[in-house]
Amino acid sequence: MNLNERISKIIAYSELSASEFADEIDVQRSNISHIASGRNKPSLDFLIKIKDRFPELQWDWLITGVGEMVKNPEPETLADKPKTPSLPDLFSLIDDENFGVTESEDKVSKEIPRELEISTPMPEKEKISDSRRLEASEQTNTPQITENQQNNIKRIVWFYENGKFESFEP
Repeated sequence: MNLNERISKIIAYSELSASEFADEIDVQRSNISHIASGRNKPSLDFLIKIKDRFPELQWDWLITGVGEMVKNPEPETLADKPKTPSLPDLFSLIDDENFGVTESEDKVSKEIPRELEISTPMPEKEKISDSRRLEASEQTNTPQITENQQNNIKRIVWFYENGKFESFEP
């Protein structure tokens, strides 16, 4: 039995259609039809995806065809497989209402609701009356023009709406 025939046997074992099997192992549906027809051989990544989804399959049988297909002598179907209970994650163990509250804070928060707590007004800061505003010294930066100084054009640049430009240097 060649590798493509073993893949077809695994699809039959899963009791899924070819398109459902492709979705189950997260490959393109065309991959299944190409492998089942013998046009292509499955890649290592394809075989790993099958083995990850169906851990009861024997690697030796899947790769070489030697030995039994499944670890258990009686074949299981997807419907017969018990659903593995999902383990609780870190966040499902947290009590959302009391998260981050210590026992002493919890007692206080039950006695006085936070909405009813009235904050005491802060006293106004004392104003300093004898301070004077610093006067800003006005400095005018007037360019000093000398009569000997000449303004010469160094470069003229034209910018066009289409993003192009031209540069002219006299």
